[in-house]
Amino acid sequence: MSKGLAIMLSAIFVLVAVPESGAKPVLEQMAEFVVPEANQGVGVDARHFYAVDNRAIGKYDKKTGKLVKKWQGDRKGPFVHLDSAMVMDGKLYAAHSNYPQWPMTSSLEIFDVETMEHIGSHSFGIQYGALNWVDWHDGHWWMVFANYDRQLGPNKTPLGGTANTLMVKFTRDFRPVESWTMPKVLLDKFEDMSNSGGSWGPDGFLYLTGHDPAELYRVRLPKAGSVLEVVDIIPMNIRGQGIAWDRSQPGVIYGIIRATLKERVVGSTHKVTVFKLGELP
Repeated sequence: MSKGLAIMLSAIFVLVAVPESGAKPVLEQMAEFVVPEANQGVGVDARHFYAVDNRAIGKYDKKTGKLVKKWQGDRKGPFVHLDSAMVMDGKLYAAHSNYPQWPMTSSLEIFDVETMEHIGSHSFGIQYGALNWVDWHDGHWWMVFANYDRQLGPNKTPLGGTANTLMVKFTRDFRPVESWTMPKVLLDKFEDMSNSGGSWGPDGFLYLTGHDPAELYRVRLPKAGSVLEVVDIIPMNIRGQGIAWDRSQPGVIYGIIRATLKERVVGSTHKVTVFKLGELP
């Protein structure tokens, strides 16, 4: 084979191996609800959405935004920092960690969505970092364990280092299969925090959020290597934190707007926002 032909075939391979993302995605806001518990994340099923705070989960009617039931944890109990959540088969699975304590420990906490009672727990102990989100996709659990550059560690050292944030794919019984890291473009956006939310979309892409930016990151698994690939950055009326695709309404995604301290002082509180994913013509 000639050198010129080899170069041409290599270029063709690169174009085939890394396809363009196609039409530019856009989010249309459909609803917004005032929800005091929407401080960390949100989960959703066919009839309700579930707003998550550190030690509380509120169950709300999707149509009216009215509170249906609430679970409240005890400050003296084992719950420290509940985060993003997802709902499957009548159970809510919530990411949990001891953030901002050191060493970081993590667990997956399980609730019955009918009774809103805590019914189970799976501990990861001290392994990867602080569990920030969980999802079920393609017959596996997907979870991100966050680490932080924010100086909350011993003697004001970074809490694990943001670059050590890790997405892990687990079997149904929580045996690790593979893991991936975050690309630099997202690490820069996370600044001294980390990836806060994640949910697999109906288009087969994974959607991520940071701690603060009003953006949704559409990513995919790499064809080689260990770093996730960013496909699109989509503006979204959120302030980072947890997200959840509504599997009962394909193309609908929920997020939250965490109220700032200044907003809370004047009486404002957190919100849940709802969007429909479309594409620009």
